[in-house]
Amino acid sequence: MIDSEEFRKQAHAFVDWMADYLENVDSYPVKSNLKPGDILNKIPEHPPVYPEEMDQIFNDFKDILMPGITHWQSPNFFGYFPANSSYPSLLAEMLTSTLGAQCMIWETSPAAAELEEKVLNWIKDMIGLPNEFHGVIQDTASTASLVALLTAREKHSEFHINEQGFSHNKFRIYCSTETHSSIEKAVKIAGFGRQSLVKIKVDENFRMDPVALKKAIEKDIKDDFFPVCIFATLGTTGSTAIDPLDKIAEIASEYETWLHVDAAYAGTALLLDEYKWMIKGIEKVDSFVFNPHKWMFTNFDCSAYFVKDKDTLINTFSISPEYLKTKTQGEVNNYRDWGIQLGRRFRALKLWFVIRNFGVEGLKEKIRCHITLAKEMEQQIIDSNNFEMVTPRTLNLLCFRYKPKNIKDNGKLNRLNEELLHKINSGGQAFLTHTKLNGIYTLRMVIGQTNVTKEHVQKTWELIRNSVGEDS
Repeated sequence: MIDSEEFRKQAHAFVDWMADYLENVDSYPVKSNLKPGDILNKIPEHPPVYPEEMDQIFNDFKDILMPGITHWQSPNFFGYFPANSSYPSLLAEMLTSTLGAQCMIWETSPAAAELEEKVLNWIKDMIGLPNEFHGVIQDTASTASLVALLTAREKHSEFHINEQGFSHNKFRIYCSTETHSSIEKAVKIAGFGRQSLVKIKVDENFRMDPVALKKAIEKDIKDDFFPVCIFATLGTTGSTAIDPLDKIAEIASEYETWLHVDAAYAGTALLLDEYKWMIKGIEKVDSFVFNPHKWMFTNFDCSAYFVKDKDTLINTFSISPEYLKTKTQGEVNNYRDWGIQLGRRFRALKLWFVIRNFGVEGLKEKIRCHITLAKEMEQQIIDSNNFEMVTPRTLNLLCFRYKPKNIKDNGKLNRLNEELLHKINSGGQAFLTHTKLNGIYTLRMVIGQTNVTKEHVQKTWELIRNSVGEDS
């Protein structure tokens, strides 16, 4: 087993490998092409009886596991939404792991609690949220949205459901048909059941239709249902559509319904003054979430959740057994009362490192660069003879497809685009993902990886065109 001296030696070797990896990550095949079971079959059926040398363990990491890694930190990664990292974030994660602090309450690490409070206040100011919001770091936006729904449930029932459970199931929750699947999961977990979720139609740009929302609420009230929560999205997963928050907020206010905003990816763009329009109406919102671990260069997991009524949030989740009572209770933020988990990592440290090392202006510069690269790529798609945009670009996600002029059948076009996606991804030079918009198989290319450059984008565009036989 490792002693202090051996740890020092191995840690230096690991850091050298990490630095080499990040310097050369764009030379790796972005997506692993292993088959199911390839790695499983290389790992022994039983654990070792006696200690093994760290050199051997690390060699197996490189030889067995690395071939099965999809390289999210590659600048040739254009799929899903990014899970970005950066050097300052990595350094902070190393310190966090070394400290091994469990930051459930103020007493277990005052620095963790107070840094989290301060950094979330920084972010609130950076993205333009009103002062009355209070911030806490959750692990993911999925958890934050569940927290919002549970808080809305308890506010509506005056904490009756927490105490006695559901006495009836006449509740309604609203989201658009383009809302992330985590909302449907939250509705299930919170005990409402899928049938309580009303999915509102979207307009031609895949934004929630406020008129349809209002009609749905009015119909439900007439039928003796109780509107509990509305989920609005800034930056849908499919196309980064921006729901009209101001109009939705007016409806939520009229019917005294909790309004939660899921800005998991697009929220980072609120650092830019030119995108503050997305939160028009934010003063009527009850809770808001975005993920610095997506587009703000902070290692997964780190989700910034803000709530206006923190007392209702705390009363929803707070349980105080004797072993967690402290003399500072009531004077400080004990963040274990602000969400589901009791145990909490020191996530604020990496956020602090990132914001300080980049600076607010440095963060803005990166984000603007990504949006500019996407805008340039969009124009090339529009100018192409054989490709088209499926929906207009909002931020730095491009939704497009291969569409030769001689093919009109949508089913055939869908098959061609699916084949094209698999061809690109199997080659390992780039990685894209897809969605379906109005039945159209759509290629998604997100230009948001931390170190992506114009060269990476152009190489991928040439790869896409060459894959269908279009000359560069």
